[in-house]
Amino acid sequence: MSPTPPARRLRLGLPRRVFSQVLLMQVAIAAGVAVLATGLFLAPLSAQLDDQAMRRALAIAQTTAAQPQIADDLRTTRPSVAGPVQTEAERIRMASGAEYIVVMDMQGIRWSHTDPSEIGRTVSTDPRQALRGEDVMEIDTGTLGRSARGKVPLRDADGKIIGAVSVGIRYDSVRARLVDAIPGLFAYAGGAMAVGALAAYLISRRVQRQTRDLAFSDISALLAEREAMLHGIREGVVALDGASRVRLLNDEAQRLLGLGSEAIGQSLDDALGPGRTTDVLAGRVTGTDLLTVRGQRVLIANRMPTDDGGAVATLRDRTELEQLGRELDSTRGLIDALRAQDHEHANRMHTLLGLLELEMYDDAVDFVGEVVGDHKVTAEQVTEKVHDPLLAALLVGKATVAAERGVALWISDRTLLPDRLVDPRGLVTVVGNLVDNALDAVAGKPHARVEVELRTEGRTAVLRVRDTGPGIPQEQRELVFTDGWTTKKPPAHGKRGIGLSLVRRLAERQGGSARVAEADGGGAEFTVVLPEALTEPLPDEAAGREDGPVPALAPRLVRQSPSPEAAGPGATAAPNAEEESR
Repeated sequence: MSPTPPARRLRLGLPRRVFSQVLLMQVAIAAGVAVLATGLFLAPLSAQLDDQAMRRALAIAQTTAAQPQIADDLRTTRPSVAGPVQTEAERIRMASGAEYIVVMDMQGIRWSHTDPSEIGRTVSTDPRQALRGEDVMEIDTGTLGRSARGKVPLRDADGKIIGAVSVGIRYDSVRARLVDAIPGLFAYAGGAMAVGALAAYLISRRVQRQTRDLAFSDISALLAEREAMLHGIREGVVALDGASRVRLLNDEAQRLLGLGSEAIGQSLDDALGPGRTTDVLAGRVTGTDLLTVRGQRVLIANRMPTDDGGAVATLRDRTELEQLGRELDSTRGLIDALRAQDHEHANRMHTLLGLLELEMYDDAVDFVGEVVGDHKVTAEQVTEKVHDPLLAALLVGKATVAAERGVALWISDRTLLPDRLVDPRGLVTVVGNLVDNALDAVAGKPHARVEVELRTEGRTAVLRVRDTGPGIPQEQRELVFTDGWTTKKPPAHGKRGIGLSLVRRLAERQGGSARVAEADGGGAEFTVVLPEALTEPLPDEAAGREDGPVPALAPRLVRQSPSPEAAGPGATAAPNAEEESR
C-alpha cells in the first residue's frame, strides 16, 4: 500500500485556533477543579462519618455499662442465651440500632451477643484496654464483619472493674451514607462544571475577538516581528497608555529623546519634563508633522490615538536636514554675494580700464589702492574686536550678504571678544541665527541697520543683536522662542521656527538665557547671556580696548557712512556711486 499523502494525514494535538484552545483548556481546568473539590470534600467527609460512628458506638457502650443491673447479673448468673444479661443487652441493642452489644467478663467470655451461639465463647478482638479501665474507639473486623466499635469497662457498685461492654455499628452503614451523599456531590460538581464551561466559552469568544482568531503561534510570531521592526526602524516610536504613561520606547526613540528603558511606566511629564515635546506627545498640541526640539535635535512628531485611550507617536530626526537646509541658505547667500562681487568687480574693472585709456595713471593707482584698502580695512575692523577666527569669518560673510540686501551691518564700539571660547561653534550658531533673523526683519525697510555687540564679563559672554525693523509685540516675545513658531513663509527645504528655539536651548544648556526686548529707537534687541563661555584669561591679557566710532563691516558703505554717534540710532549708510549704478 502506498503511504498516506502528507496533506491527508491527521494532525493530533491541540487545535490551532485560539478560541478552541482556550475553550478546551478552560473546560479541562473546570473539570479538574470539580474533581479535586469533590475529592477534597469526600476525604474529610468519610473521616467525619467514621468518627461519628465510633463516638456513637462508644456512647451506647457507656449507656449500657451504666446499667447497675447488668453488673449485678454478671456477678450472680451464668452466661446463657436466656440469661438476664443477654436479655437486657438485646433490649438496648434493639432500642439503639446498634449492630451488636457484647458484655464480657474479666476473662473475655461473652455474656451477650447477637448470635446466641457465640455466648460463652471468648471475644474475637483484644479486650485488654477496656478491662484496664480505658475507653476504646476503633474500626475493626470481628465475627460480624467490619464495624465501628466502642469499648468501655463495666464496673460494679463499688467501682471495681468486673468486665467490659463492646458495642459495634456496622461499617457498611457508614459507607452507605457516604455513597448516598456522592450523587448530590456530583450534581453540585456537574453544575459547577457547567457554569465553568459557560464561562470558558464566553472568555474564549472574547479572546477570539481580541486576537482576531489567530493561533498562539501566529501571535508569538507577530510579537517577534513587531519587536524586530520597532527596534530596527530608524524612526522613533513612543507608545502611551490612557494615562499618558510610557509603555513602549524603541531604540531610536530612546536615542532621540535621550531616555533609557527606565522611562517605561513613567508619565511623560516625569520622563521628559515640561516643554513642547511633552505637550506634542501627550496630545496637548494637535496637528500633523509637528515641529519640536529636544536637546540639540530637531524632531518632527505625529500622534495617532488608539482604541484603549492611549496613543502611538512617531518621531523623525530632521536635525541633519535642517543643518543642510541652513547650509543651503548660507550657500545661496554666498552665491548671491559672489554674484554681486562679480558684478561690482566688473564695474571696477571697467572704471580702471577707462582711467587707463584716458591716461589718468595716477588716478588709476589711487583707485586700485582704495579698493584693496577697503577689503583690508574690513578684515582689520572685524579681527580687531572679534579675535575668534570662526566668528570673525562669519561676520565678514554676513556683512557681504547684508550689503547685497541693502542693510548696514555694524559692530558695536563695546564689542571685544577674546580668542578663548569654550564652544565657538555653538556661539557661531547663536550669532548666525540672530543676524539672519535681524536681516530678514529689516530687509526692504528704509534706513535698514543691524548692530552686533559681543562682549565679556569675566567668563560670561553677552551677545546683543539690534535691528531697526518693526520689532516684536509684547505678547509675542516668548512665542518667538517656541519650536515651530514663525511669521515667515516656510523655505523650500522644510519648516521655519527653529533658529530662535535652538538659540534659547543652547543658552539654557550652558545655564544662560535668551530674551528679546524693544531696542532704543524702535526695532528688536535680542540678548543672549552665556555663563562660563570663556576659559580662564591669560595673566597678560589686556583688560581694556580702544573706543572709537562704530565700524561698518561692509567696505562699500564705510566710505560714505557716518558713525553711529553722528547719525544717531537707526541711521544707515548711503550707497556709493558704484552701488547706484547697479
